[in-house]
Amino acid sequence: MTAPDDNDDSRPRAASVFDVAKVAGVSHQTVSRVLNDHPSLRDATRQKVLAAMRELNYRPNAAARALSSSRSRMIGILSTSSGEYGPASSVAAVETAARARGYSVTIANADGLDPRSIDEAVNHLANLSAEGLVVVAPQTQVLVALSELSIGIPFVTLQAADSDAPGARQFDQVVGARLATAHLVALGHRRIGHIAGPSEWLDASQRLAGFREELAVHGLDAGVVETGDWSAASGYRAATELISRGVSAIFVGNDQMALGAVSAATAAYLDVPGDLSIVGFDDVPEAAFYRPPLTTVRQDLAEAGRRAVALLLGESDAAPSVHPELIVRASTAPPRSGHTALE
Repeated sequence: MTAPDDNDDSRPRAASVFDVAKVAGVSHQTVSRVLNDHPSLRDATRQKVLAAMRELNYRPNAAARALSSSRSRMIGILSTSSGEYGPASSVAAVETAARARGYSVTIANADGLDPRSIDEAVNHLANLSAEGLVVVAPQTQVLVALSELSIGIPFVTLQAADSDAPGARQFDQVVGARLATAHLVALGHRRIGHIAGPSEWLDASQRLAGFREELAVHGLDAGVVETGDWSAASGYRAATELISRGVSAIFVGNDQMALGAVSAATAAYLDVPGDLSIVGFDDVPEAAFYRPPLTTVRQDLAEAGRRAVALLLGESDAAPSVHPELIVRASTAPPRSGHTALE
């Protein structure tokens, strides 16, 4: 068998700008203006060129467009935890919002606890001529590292430690945690435990802060707290300890750990919610199908992605919080009269 000839003319030739111009009945300069989204074009002309592109299955050379326009029309996403539901969904939301505005997206993953890894990921995106970055990185170390870098391109974050940071508080984790805790207090629970996520995560520390703030409002003590790693297995271990300490309800830092907490209650021969109420956080797609269906806190990840991209592209000069919503299902109920989890 002979190797294919690079000059073999038998293969179909990809359509060019000149082919599109011929079919559309315009100049090749007009096609270039459509590709570069030039504001002076009449809409009818633009639609005629776009129709010709579809007819010819024309695919513009992105690199050539970037060189000719001095703009990459590419947004970089710095991600450090794409495996968890919240960050992974946030990345998808940002990508969808960017593509809707005609931008491509490149994702660079980094170790959120390693400043050098973060630096390498940011420089990788900068070297690809990203016009801006959206940071989906819930670890405190990432914001510290970014504050020490001179990256020279704009960025916004979906998590921020204070209100002065770009894109600050896209998600109001404190409010979400207070909603969950207030729900348990309103049901009559007074000894409430919390399973927190890893302490280096901003999401975890802010949810813990909201939990404690809401308990203080009602004159309750600081609660009983165990720490997990976001996994169902860690939720099982933490809930087993909380059950042994006599809680009647648990607010869990995410839905995966909440699944482990439900399993721990079953292993301890406790009914959920008859003996133990459980609230999660995130409202993963499976939460409605837990046994029992899980009461949890929902965040509008798609809206947060849209707002982050709008802020980055200068379409908005503020990034107000995306308010969470409590979704009440069958895993919470008033405590039995005089009953604690130890009885």
